[in-house]
Amino acid sequence: MRSPETFDAYYVENRARLLHEAFALTGDAPAARAAVRDAFVVAWHHWRKVDGLDDRDAYVRPLAFRRARRRHTARIWHRDKSLDPEALATLDALSKLSTRQRELLVLNALSALSLDDISRTVGLPRADAERELQTAASQFSLHRDVPSAEVGRLLHDLAEPLTSTRWPRASVVRRSGAARRRTHTVIGAAVATTTLLVSGSLVASGSGAQPTSLSEEKATHGVTVHDPDEGVGEAVIDQATLLSSAQVARFGSRLDWEETGTSDNLAGDGLVAPCQRERFSDPDGLAALARTWEGSTTKVVEKSVGTGRKKRTRKQRVSTVQTTAVQLVERSRDEKRAAASFDTASLWFAGCADPRTQLVRTSDVKRVGDDARQFRLRSWGRTPSTITVGMARTGSLVVTTVVRTSGRPLSDKASLGGLSAAVNALCGSDGAATCAGRATARTTPPLDIGALPGLLSVVDLPPVSAVRGPWVGTDPEKASSTNYASTRCDRTTFTGKGITLAKTRTFLFPETRNVDQLGLTQVVGAMKPRVADTFVEQVRTRVRQCGQANLGTTVTPLVSSSTKDTDLHAWALSMELNDKQSFPFLMAIVRDGTAVSQLGFSPQRNMTMGRDDFVALSRRVLERLATLRSRG
Repeated sequence: MRSPETFDAYYVENRARLLHEAFALTGDAPAARAAVRDAFVVAWHHWRKVDGLDDRDAYVRPLAFRRARRRHTARIWHRDKSLDPEALATLDALSKLSTRQRELLVLNALSALSLDDISRTVGLPRADAERELQTAASQFSLHRDVPSAEVGRLLHDLAEPLTSTRWPRASVVRRSGAARRRTHTVIGAAVATTTLLVSGSLVASGSGAQPTSLSEEKATHGVTVHDPDEGVGEAVIDQATLLSSAQVARFGSRLDWEETGTSDNLAGDGLVAPCQRERFSDPDGLAALARTWEGSTTKVVEKSVGTGRKKRTRKQRVSTVQTTAVQLVERSRDEKRAAASFDTASLWFAGCADPRTQLVRTSDVKRVGDDARQFRLRSWGRTPSTITVGMARTGSLVVTTVVRTSGRPLSDKASLGGLSAAVNALCGSDGAATCAGRATARTTPPLDIGALPGLLSVVDLPPVSAVRGPWVGTDPEKASSTNYASTRCDRTTFTGKGITLAKTRTFLFPETRNVDQLGLTQVVGAMKPRVADTFVEQVRTRVRQCGQANLGTTVTPLVSSSTKDTDLHAWALSMELNDKQSFPFLMAIVRDGTAVSQLGFSPQRNMTMGRDDFVALSRRVLERLATLRSRG
């Protein structure tokens, strides 16, 4: 039996103490508070089990500590400058300890655990934990310039800055925990590992390389609980400031639009839009609203019923959803936090981890709010669709519109018009600042999503026909003399003198069976300017001569462009293996200043990539090389 009264009492009695410990562990009060709150949500989810434990803290504390560390690591700029100098000095001294030393010192000073329990908590034998604790105490005393006897008092004093912390009601935490329980699914992702046989093939994954699945590339986060009651005063977003169905009609004028829901996005998993990774882009925001729509087409179809003389035709109206639209609005505590929220949400779409979803274009938007961006993606799953994202920040508010259509892609004019309307609807409300004027968009290079400099990511890759499953990338590794992006025409390697930062990565389809050469390989390297120019020209010359000298090899140029700082050349090659077989291959050589990359795609049977898509991918390589050029 799940007892709300027992949980409520435990929550009220212990939240401040666990917050104190998590704050001492990280020095980040917002991260600690959110982590403790989330830990209690998970505890209510599993309360039947937790309530029966002799030590409930043994379940809740590790959850809070892990989440506090992760949140603080992800947001390292959180350091409250208004803290008392004594508290700041204590946190600075703690920050100079190792993670384990800091946890030992905090648990010893602030918890009621015995040394045996502390050693089990941190995963050390008692004797080792005791020695490490003594080292931590002496190091802290040295950095803080106080006697060892003062360690406990100084850590206890860290509770003072936390006395004004506002907590969500116990009923709010239980409601969030219940929603989590209803929607929680344990996902066991068994990533298929495909061994690519190299014999006679031009593409391989490399020795010892382990594929990185989309689920591994996708950022993983704990449960985020949004508390609508927190903050100064009653921070709310008026539903009247959201787009109406009439305004959404600009996303498809010939469609029948219906609003399907408006909420604070607390129910379910909170993932209402494609590519969305968390419930909220600002986990400590003050308020949020989400509204969704469906745009449908209706047609009359005739259906024959009955047989013989009783056979007749019946007309039936059938509606089909062609487009869906989502609007998300979040309010942060201030403009600085809203700017961070805007950047976080931008990375959801710039590095979209949804399977078979490709980032097509990124644009900067002017004259809409204080910051604005637009993303165009395409999904090439069972039902191909185009995803158009508009994002803007005005003051401490972030608004996002996401339109997914299986028909004609949404025009930039319609997308920008919808985003401008969404911002102007918020103008004049609490937290809003700059309104929207006549919006313009300019295509820009894709955002840096944290991949190794110059290398592509899964989100960059276009469709391949007749394959199963999504693209999967191997771990990047040092380039070797075996270059699977090259052909027998050019035999290029990135291991010569004057080449640095040389890395390679291969992308495959592990769920596709009975293939031994299907894949895409990229190699990158940094070179001195003259070396880079000569390198590219050498590849071009070899490919051209190969097509002229070998009757069994056909070389078709796909694109060729050069400037003072850049080169982009791509070819479709067909090499005869025997009288009845030929081997097709797409290859490109790309340069941005001192950064050079070679790209090779090997199709198999009817599993191939369009030539236009390969050229577009080569241009994406040129855009990604900017990060390598800056380090070369």
